[in-house]
Amino acid sequence: MHRYTVLVILLLVGMIGCSRDRSTSAVENVELIVSSAPSLKDSLEEIKNIYCDDKKNIQITFNYGPSGWLQNQIEQGSATDIFISQGENQMDELEMQNLILKETRVNLVSDELVLITGKNNMSINCFEDLLKPEVKKIGIGVPNSVPAAKTAQETLETLAMWDELQTKLVMGKDLFQVMSYVETENAEAGFVWDTIAKTSNKVRIAAIAPENSHNPVFLPAAVISSSKNLSAADEFLNYLQSEEAMNIFEKNGFKRVEVNKED
Repeated sequence: MHRYTVLVILLLVGMIGCSRDRSTSAVENVELIVSSAPSLKDSLEEIKNIYCDDKKNIQITFNYGPSGWLQNQIEQGSATDIFISQGENQMDELEMQNLILKETRVNLVSDELVLITGKNNMSINCFEDLLKPEVKKIGIGVPNSVPAAKTAQETLETLAMWDELQTKLVMGKDLFQVMSYVETENAEAGFVWDTIAKTSNKVRIAAIAPENSHNPVFLPAAVISSSKNLSAADEFLNYLQSEEAMNIFEKNGFKRVEVNKED
């Protein structure tokens, strides 16, 4: 009888211990690190506030920077759970190295390339105006790390203007620096995304790149293979595709992608 009593007590203690473990894991705090193109900052910060208000155990930290730079960080093993790129090339390269979970990859939203000038500059109203002799400097991102620079090159090549404008191009480390060149009149014009241009009251959009002049501008997102929070990362990425999140993206100038999932 004594042995039976001891056995029952031990079983009860074990059950209580397991119950405590499950309870602890259910409310375990999780920090998600999301590396993202800076054009998404306003949208993501608003989405984060809504999401984390509902999920008290989730903390989200954003790491903003040029997509090529963020790609290099991930390749070097920097702790990241989700990557949102401004260009598909960077995501493609990570996928080829199996550094993202391919099944989680989506084209989150789309953007447009625009030509900007100073707010009071009325002499530039189309891409062809860049050929005018009074236009001395044109801001553009660093091609290897800023996707907008590649899209700008595609556009100018389609318009047969790329070679002729080479001597006028001034490189910026990111699009905010490019826009700063235009705001401070250190460049007469510059190439940025539509969503970036709309954050400044010192520039105006002189022209939008014709749709057929470049490849579509998608912002792909995916969970990183080495993430230590795969379930939480996948859940947040799914939320970014929700109607509530999409309304916030659209409010900030982004467009929905009709077919969201990658083939």
